[in-house]
Amino acid sequence: MAKKTGLKGRLKRRIIIPGLLLSAVVIVSVLLYMLNLSGQIDERFSDRPWDIPSRVYSDTTFLYDGQHINKNLLVSKLHRLGYRDVSQSPERRGEMHVTGEAIFVYLRDFHTPTYSQESRSVKLSISEGQIESIKNSATGESLTPLELEPEELMLYFGPRWERRQYLSIRTLPPYVVHAILAAEDGDFYEHQGISFKGIARAFIQNLKAGKINQGASTVTQQVARMFFLTKDVTIRRKIREQLIAIVLELKFSKEEILEIFLNETNWGQQGSAAIVGLAEAARFYFDKKASDLSVAEAAALAVVIRNSSYYSPYRNPDKLVKMRNLVLDSMKEEGWLDENTYETALASPLEPVQYTNHVRQARYFTDYLTGQISELYPMDTLTSEGFSIYTTIDTQVQQAAEEALRNGLRDLETKNPKLQRKDPGEKLQGAVIVMQPKTGYILAMAGGRNYGVSQFNRAANAYRQPGSAFKPFAFLTAMDRFSPVSKLSNFPQSYTVEGEPWTPKNYEMDAPEEVTMREALAYSQNIATVNLVFADDLDGKDAASVDLAMAAGLEKLKKTVHDFHFAPIENPYPSMVLGAQEITPLMLARAYCAFAADGRLPYPLSVSSIVDEKGKVIERRHSQKESVISPAKAYLMSDMLKSAVEIGTGKSLKNYGIDWPAAGKTGTTNEARDAWFVGYTPNILAVVWVGFDNNDRVYATGSRAALPIWARLMKSLPQYVSGKWFEKPSGIETVKICKESGLIARDGCKETEDAMFLTETAPEKKCDIHKSWLDLFR
Repeated sequence: MAKKTGLKGRLKRRIIIPGLLLSAVVIVSVLLYMLNLSGQIDERFSDRPWDIPSRVYSDTTFLYDGQHINKNLLVSKLHRLGYRDVSQSPERRGEMHVTGEAIFVYLRDFHTPTYSQESRSVKLSISEGQIESIKNSATGESLTPLELEPEELMLYFGPRWERRQYLSIRTLPPYVVHAILAAEDGDFYEHQGISFKGIARAFIQNLKAGKINQGASTVTQQVARMFFLTKDVTIRRKIREQLIAIVLELKFSKEEILEIFLNETNWGQQGSAAIVGLAEAARFYFDKKASDLSVAEAAALAVVIRNSSYYSPYRNPDKLVKMRNLVLDSMKEEGWLDENTYETALASPLEPVQYTNHVRQARYFTDYLTGQISELYPMDTLTSEGFSIYTTIDTQVQQAAEEALRNGLRDLETKNPKLQRKDPGEKLQGAVIVMQPKTGYILAMAGGRNYGVSQFNRAANAYRQPGSAFKPFAFLTAMDRFSPVSKLSNFPQSYTVEGEPWTPKNYEMDAPEEVTMREALAYSQNIATVNLVFADDLDGKDAASVDLAMAAGLEKLKKTVHDFHFAPIENPYPSMVLGAQEITPLMLARAYCAFAADGRLPYPLSVSSIVDEKGKVIERRHSQKESVISPAKAYLMSDMLKSAVEIGTGKSLKNYGIDWPAAGKTGTTNEARDAWFVGYTPNILAVVWVGFDNNDRVYATGSRAALPIWARLMKSLPQYVSGKWFEKPSGIETVKICKESGLIARDGCKETEDAMFLTETAPEKKCDIHKSWLDLFR
């Protein structure tokens, strides 16, 4: 008997001891593996666990009583902002109703670094293209002035193309959290990462169905799967998922795990971009902050998580409502909803906002912006840190610029078949840049007729000859010596340049042989311009004198080019006077801004401020200006350029309905390969360029090719047209002169005019042509 007992004991030891050792090895291995998982989790969550794309916004839109507006552009803007048309006065945020005499819009609330707008219903009364009043629809209170929220222009997506906004769980009402848990993990606050109750429930449901149609993953397991596992369905992956879930529960609180889940879950697609996170889902489906969701809306979004395509409110609204109601049932059973709230939510209709695809706006501008802003922040920062980048773009101006350019080029091709090209990449091109002169704000930038065909930004990067559009800067170099009424020789003259003859010619063969400085600029007389800068009053002088005058003139012109920040020129040449050097439309626009801004040259601004995801302003850009000429010179130059559009090469503006004061200058290069028009008022300036990328001929002057596009653009922007002219600064004198002598008029002068002068160039003597015998005694 003892032998049997000893044998039995030995057998037990042989089985138990190895089993214990094996169990110990397994336990130690699991613990070591979980320790390794803990390190992976620490590394994964040591920084932010997700990337949040930075968003680029337009400027806000300023509205006030008495403002002239383009109603169609304003309505288009509201549609781009996501406001949806309804057949009656709006009752909910994001709705609008347009009639012949008013626009009713229920504004959303928004906050920028400079302005905060609370949600309210507004009525804009409009008559004959002018805002009569802006009032609160409910109270009748005047709301002028009013700002509309900025438009989203683009997002800096990372490689995964995810639209996402960070959401803090502390900002959510309890029922939003409860709706998610009712749909995904009712035992969330009871388990430690794995729900055995959920596993049993899923097993029974799958057994009844005869197939696997219900999972048992907890929210914590789903977080583990999102960050650490593939989508492969294997036993090994499931075990890893459960182990990771246990470690997550040990390292993070329930609220932290749930917040990660709400920020990482995919809720569908907007075009090619994924809708990730509850904050973005609430915006996309219901145009609300997540904290403002109703009980019914929260329950609906909880369903969308399961299958965003199948349960999309845009595809299967009935199926979504059915499942939403089941979620509401679960919330009631858990004691998370009282009877009244439950019944109200159950009866609520499903009302998602109108679906809008993600469309990047102002694409040439946003490319330009990216080049500017990438000097401050690397791209991986822009694609991950969730900045809000507020720009200077006015989307109404941008839309008008794009339409004016597209339609203007099409009209040119229709009128002249020589301009037509079959290859889209070889078509006639153009560029428009619109700026606010006094601030340097870029209001619009169209770098070509079709971004999809060509991404080359001609507005900022195309170096072309400006032709006569450069002449104002040549005239500026001579303004200290000459006045607008100074007589200039317009008679053909040859010069020797580097041993070769150079004979400037006028565009018109029958041009007068003598013109005033004002006439030379207005009618764009080449010969008079050259004589003004280089060789005025040198008839009969020797070649050496002409060479000296030319050298002196070139040095002055070189300084002007430098002062106005054109492309630098080391070795100036005479044809520069006529615009033979190459510059970009943006350079030209910036330089002309000085004439409209009291002689101060602004820095072109594309960004007004940058805000981090917590709402802190980390960059704020202010208008930067440098004084390059006196206010008096700027005013006098604007006055002469006003003559250019009243009597000179830009006089056809009146044929396009431009009946308010404006200054401008046409530009045409040799053989009409580039056509330009620059025009401005005290409030807005725009440059239009037309040409072929391969330098083919345009067969039209600036007045025929570019000016009509400028006119079409400005006619679309009544809000920027005040009809006022610049205020006259000190340093300007108005003198009645004799038109024949250019001196102070006498009683006997037959033709007189009131002429403006810089104080230092104003005439001091009276007319010496029309003296009478009485003057001998004076």
